[in-house]
Amino acid sequence: MKLPAIIVNFKAYEAATGPAAVVLARLHGTVLGGTGASIGVAVNMLDVGAVLGEFSGPVFAQHVDPVDFGGRTGHVPAIAAKKAGLYGTLLNHAERKLSSEVLEQTIRACREVGLYTIVCAESPEKVAEIVGYGPDAIAYEPPELIGGNVSVSSAQPDVIRSVVGIAGSIPLLVGAGVKNENDVRVALSLGAQGVLLASGVVLSPEPEKVLYNLVDGLS
Repeated sequence: MKLPAIIVNFKAYEAATGPAAVVLARLHGTVLGGTGASIGVAVNMLDVGAVLGEFSGPVFAQHVDPVDFGGRTGHVPAIAAKKAGLYGTLLNHAERKLSSEVLEQTIRACREVGLYTIVCAESPEKVAEIVGYGPDAIAYEPPELIGGNVSVSSAQPDVIRSVVGIAGSIPLLVGAGVKNENDVRVALSLGAQGVLLASGVVLSPEPEKVLYNLVDGLS
C-alpha cells in the first residue's frame, strides 16, 4: 500500500452497510481515480464481495482470527479473508479489542498468508508492545477522542511525535476525531504516514466532498 494513506473504516454504520456500502465504496473509488491518492476502506465482512467489485483500492477486513479452515463457527480465518480478495485487516480496534496473546498470534497468521495488518493502539505503551509483534502499520487512536469533534492532531501533537519515534521503521497512522485536511496535514507534519477515520466520512451528508478535502491534506 502506498503511503501516506487515508483509511476509512465503515464500521457497522447503517450508512455504510449493505447497498449503502456499495454506494460509499463507489464514492471512494471516484476520489481515488480523480486524485491518485492512496485510499483504503475497511468494510463489514458481509459486504466484502460487493465492495471488492466496486472499489479498486485496498479493501480491509475490520477483524480476522488466527485460525485455519475447519470447525470455526463464527470465526473469520485469516486465510479465508486473503482468499476472498482482501488486501489486509484492521486489528485491535477500540471496539474490537484483543488480548496481547491473541493479537500476536493474529498478526503472525496474517503475515503467513500475506494480509497487510494495521494494528490499533490506544497509548504509547501499547504502540511499544505492538512494535514487537511486527505488524505492517500501527494506528494510534486515543479512545477518548474516537467519534468526537476534537482531532488527535490538534489534541495530542506531542504524543504523536512520541509514538512516531516509538514505532520506528513501522509506519504510524493516527486516528480519532480526524475530520478535515488540516487534521491530515498536521498529522503528516508530525511524522505520521496517514490517517484512520470513520464517522468523519461515513456519517457526513457529503462524504465525497469530505474525502476530496482529506486528500488535499496529503499534499
